[in-house]
Amino acid sequence: MSTETNVVSRTQNRFGIRTIAQVSMLSAIATVLMLFEIPLPFAPAFYEIDFSEVPVLVGCFVMGPLAGAVIELVKILLNLVINGTMTAGVGEAANFLIGCALCVPAGLIYKRNRTRKTAIIGMLTGTVFMTIIGCVLNAYILLPTYATAFGMPLDSLVEMGTAVNSHITSLSTFVLFAVGPFNLLKGALVSLIVFLIYKKISPIFRMR
Repeated sequence: MSTETNVVSRTQNRFGIRTIAQVSMLSAIATVLMLFEIPLPFAPAFYEIDFSEVPVLVGCFVMGPLAGAVIELVKILLNLVINGTMTAGVGEAANFLIGCALCVPAGLIYKRNRTRKTAIIGMLTGTVFMTIIGCVLNAYILLPTYATAFGMPLDSLVEMGTAVNSHITSLSTFVLFAVGPFNLLKGALVSLIVFLIYKKISPIFRMR
């Protein structure tokens, strides 16, 4: 009996250590990817796409949505240490929620039935969630916070949007024509990359 208990205990410890190692590795990759940002022609310069959610989504698929949320959190905390914050942590908290809005629903759906079809459904669902939550957080938290942090009226941010997209004339159209497309595009690109690479890299995470 004690021998069986020791075997189970060693197995649990091994899987626990492996999970910590995988979370750490994916968090580090996500942090590095967060440093490389791509500007978009339809949005102001402070909206730039990065692909740091790719390792987060991979982590959700490999280890489950909770592990993915931890990777997202560690990524945000490491970025805070490297780059600091201009929003007293509000922007980072919002980015955490927006990132989780993409990855956690996808991970939950994929966990129920690990097939290519459910992965696609999960990523589509996550992209829609991220777009909705991103629009709400930007309209009511992020954009007002950025305006306050930089000591400018909110209308000035709207004017920055108007300069690159004439359809942007108010906060609501800013969200509709800049924030919404930004999150849709990011969700689609992250999902496409994970779809293309996951089958090839997933055996690495199952190695003993």
